[in-house]
Amino acid sequence: MSEDAAPFFIGPHRFDADDDPTRPVLDRRYALLPEPGEHLLAQHRLLVAGHLLGPTDDVRSWALPSPATVTVTDRRLAYVCTGSELSLVSGRDGRTDARHRRPIRLSRLVSGQIRWQWPSRLELAEGADGTAELRVVCDALRTIRQPALALTGPVALVAALARQVRRSVAAFRLRRPELVDLSPPERDALTARMNPSPGPAPGSVTLPGSLPVEFLSRDDYYRPAEPSAWPRQDVPARDRPGSAC
Repeated sequence: MSEDAAPFFIGPHRFDADDDPTRPVLDRRYALLPEPGEHLLAQHRLLVAGHLLGPTDDVRSWALPSPATVTVTDRRLAYVCTGSELSLVSGRDGRTDARHRRPIRLSRLVSGQIRWQWPSRLELAEGADGTAELRVVCDALRTIRQPALALTGPVALVAALARQVRRSVAAFRLRRPELVDLSPPERDALTARMNPSPGPAPGSVTLPGSLPVEFLSRDDYYRPAEPSAWPRQDVPARDRPGSAC
């Protein structure tokens, strides 16, 4: 899809690099096209934003202006937002990247994905307005900042999504020893993450065996905390959660 624009978010470090997986493949109706053997688990409509988390700060780098279609599979989480004029951020499709020197254009389709070898933890926080926010946090190379994808919606829906992501990530890593090298304690922890327990409660849960990611452009490592080209949703910032119960 020529208009498919990935925000700054993350690119692969070690795996899935042969076919440029920074963008999910979509069909003509802009729905996620599953890979061979991939199983669709759920689909939701949620607000989506990208954050950079530092030791002492939390910068929201972009936010989609309308709810996106979020698809969960046994391999990844993918999001697609259509129908809005969105300016591209600096990166592979922008003027700041020497590899692609073409003018900034507007896109009516934005998509991205997180494959299950990347998330290092999940953060769940409830707001006072009947909504909750799930952050899927990854570790990154050459920086102490962590990219996080924030998904916001009704409390029950987001809590169920958090449980589904937790169990899917754990199952993916336990079933693919060729991708993720796990120690015995990490395998035990992931086995516990697969349990169909109620919740999760607000807080943070680690996902052992995660692989680091790298950004698409050097500029994304040093992106200043100033208004970006992406239209932002007026979503209140959440407090960083503590330990999960």
